Amino acid sequence: MLRALAATALFAGLSACVAMPEPRAPAAGETISLSVGPCFGFCPVYSVEVTPGGHVVFEGERHTGVEGRREAQAPDGGYAAVARALAPYRPATGASEQTTCERQATDMSHYTVVWTAADGTKTTLNHDGGCMSAKNAKLMEALKATPQRLGVEGWVRKPE
Repeated sequence: MLRALAATALFAGLSACVAMPEPRAPAAGETISLSVGPCFGFCPVYSVEVTPGGHVVFEGERHTGVEGRREAQAPDGGYAAVARALAPYRPATGASEQTTCERQATDMSHYTVVWTAADGTKTTLNHDGGCMSAKNAKLMEALKATPQRLGVEGWVRKPE
């Protein structure tokens, strides 16, 4: 029993010393924007931006549920959910990166995510929706879930 308590205390002490930071988490105060470009077909073309305070600005260009500029307040935790979902794909602060393709389908939407710091520093991720791999499939899930996390999915999709 004493040996088990000593091992537990040792493990707790070691884990307290080794803090694991989130991978490339956005800095406090970063605005996150997502732009979705056209495909060969009727894919929605729009941009959506969210501030750390949850203010959402949506601009529907074509094949969206609404066209033009709309503003809303994200649901509680919406900004944090988007930031967490995109954090594993965020380039180093100030960098601009393009995802790599293992296999490529043509004529798919292009996605651009920009993290903008309070000082104006921009961090950019470009992704071609046709770049297929396990990692890119998870990125696509995060990108496609962004409107729902921000409460504007009805603005993206046309009513059926």
